[in-house]
Amino acid sequence: MINFNQLIDQIIVRKGAFLLTFFIVFTFSYGLLFAIDFLPEAPSATSDSEKSVISASSSNSINLESVTIENNPSEPINSILATETVNELPLILKIPSLNREVTILNPTSRSINDLDNALLAGVVRHPDSAVLGQEGNLFILGHSSYLPKVFNKNFQALNGIQNLKWGDIITLESADTVYTYQVKKVYQAKAENVTVPIAGAGKHLTLATCNSFGSKDDRYMVEADLVGTATI
Repeated sequence: MINFNQLIDQIIVRKGAFLLTFFIVFTFSYGLLFAIDFLPEAPSATSDSEKSVISASSSNSINLESVTIENNPSEPINSILATETVNELPLILKIPSLNREVTILNPTSRSINDLDNALLAGVVRHPDSAVLGQEGNLFILGHSSYLPKVFNKNFQALNGIQNLKWGDIITLESADTVYTYQVKKVYQAKAENVTVPIAGAGKHLTLATCNSFGSKDDRYMVEADLVGTATI
């Protein structure tokens, strides 16, 4: 039986050899664990751009602050559009009193970067909101900008909606149908103070602007109700 004190004395005398042996064994063991992917991994932080804007299963409303979006034009727009166009998806927004016609994007992703990239090509129906003909609220967001020179006109897609009045008409077009909405309410609000319901009885439309995406600036809001449909 090995005496513990004698073992310690031998290790001290041969400490150089002991340390070298320990280092070799440790390095070999670490390399083996790394090769078989058995090492524990530190949890990765999720960036704001990767977070889901909202989970449809957890809420029946959308807070405006949660859908503020940061500009990131580096990603291709085509990668975030709906994979197929169906009749109930809105494709064109028209506001006759503003002489405005804008393309509507229907991304399936809820990530901030994806929604933001879609806004470079038009206005965006929030993916958790209703589609045409469905009970609930169809929620559309778009840029507004009053800078004297704007190279991408989609940054001015919803300019002037604060000037709409009760009874004004807004139309949304699918592939073969025009849906006509009548304005019921126009107001200004701070992003963190307004929640947009996406469920409920009736067929409604809400438009919201963003002065600066990613900020908590005031938004212009327009609420409208469906009053009729017609085949194109």
